[in-house]
Amino acid sequence: MARNIGSHYTAHRVLGRGSAGTVWLGEGPEGPVAIKLLREDLAADPDLAERFAHERHALLGLEHPHIVGVRELLVPESQEGAAGENGEIALVMDLVRGPDLRTHLTRERRLAPAEAATIVAGVASGLAVAHAAGIVHRDVKPENILLDTSGEQPVALLTDFGVAKLIDEPRHGGRSGVVGTPDYMAPEIVEGLPPRAAVDIYALVTVLYELLSGFTPFGGGHPGAVLRRQVTEQVAPLPGLPDELWELIQQCLAKAPASRLRAAELASRLRETRPALAGLPPLDLGDPASDEERRPASGDPEYAGYGGHGENTAALATAAPTRAAVPLVRGAAPDSERVTHTRMRVPDADELAGGAHGTARAPRAPGQPRAGSARNTTAGARRRRRLAVTVAGAAVLAVVAGWLLFSGGDEGGGGDGRGPATEVTLVDAADVG
Repeated sequence: MARNIGSHYTAHRVLGRGSAGTVWLGEGPEGPVAIKLLREDLAADPDLAERFAHERHALLGLEHPHIVGVRELLVPESQEGAAGENGEIALVMDLVRGPDLRTHLTRERRLAPAEAATIVAGVASGLAVAHAAGIVHRDVKPENILLDTSGEQPVALLTDFGVAKLIDEPRHGGRSGVVGTPDYMAPEIVEGLPPRAAVDIYALVTVLYELLSGFTPFGGGHPGAVLRRQVTEQVAPLPGLPDELWELIQQCLAKAPASRLRAAELASRLRETRPALAGLPPLDLGDPASDEERRPASGDPEYAGYGGHGENTAALATAAPTRAAVPLVRGAAPDSERVTHTRMRVPDADELAGGAHGTARAPRAPGQPRAGSARNTTAGARRRRRLAVTVAGAAVLAVVAGWLLFSGGDEGGGGDGRGPATEVTLVDAADVG
């Protein structure tokens, strides 16, 4: 059923649903558009509407071949712009005909290094323009990268600019939580630091790692475990990857934000590596998914980039159970329940400093267990048992030595038969020095 959005747009049908709202196929004065309506509880927040109104000009002015353009930002009538029905907040965007990167990766499982580098280089060039304008995306992930297949070659476009920032800002001066997608979240966000441009670089190169391997470097398991690994773990190498590309990945996944490349540098370096990547096949890392699981889904692929829960993409979720799959252990069955957006408490300073329940800030030496892990707990128990056995053994030896000493006194000691006398002098602690 069609519905009016503002005074110039009409929404016809749902294309997909995400954590922040619903995307509709719409019609405007200049033709088809995509309209993202924020959730009702978000739209009802007057502070959020005010923030959208303040960011309106920045979002509308963000133009780049690798960014999904925002044509209009509609907020309730009390703020700037027109309002949709019932005071909705809506983003009117260019309509991209093609799948999102998550759908493409689900079908292919892994991409050839040259294709992965081309996609990420394009997105990085778009991020460079956004960062120069002072805009940080904060939620770079395959679901927010659309592939425009209307031309001869697919073009990657980054969407949802500004949405995470506007929605996730602290309300009424309250303390902010950790908000975002754990698999792509930079360590400084976990530690509660303000997100800068470097968080987008970390997330984008995490996407690159996933395109090459089929899994994210620190994903799998409970979101809290993923966040902890983001702070404490070092990225595992990918065998068969050219050294130049691997060094770039390591640099951009550094724990220190200042060590990462800037977006423009990342785009340039990736383009420089493409001649060395030409002709290389996807990495052979062992694929737990069968061909049946990776078969292309039926349905309308033209608008598959707007989520896997819309009216025209339900078949995709059924046909591809490995969507957003990240194996907990490399080579194991993927985790189909991976969280794609979460809100968690920011760890305090003591937890981040280390200890049995904290997260070790400094990288661990090879083979050293993580603080609070099961291996570390077991090792501690073994050390305590060894100490107890050592003390007990020393006590037994002392008893035996004393018995031998006193026994020897019967033959060569004094006439009382009790062995030589031992003089014990008590020294006051104050006299020690």
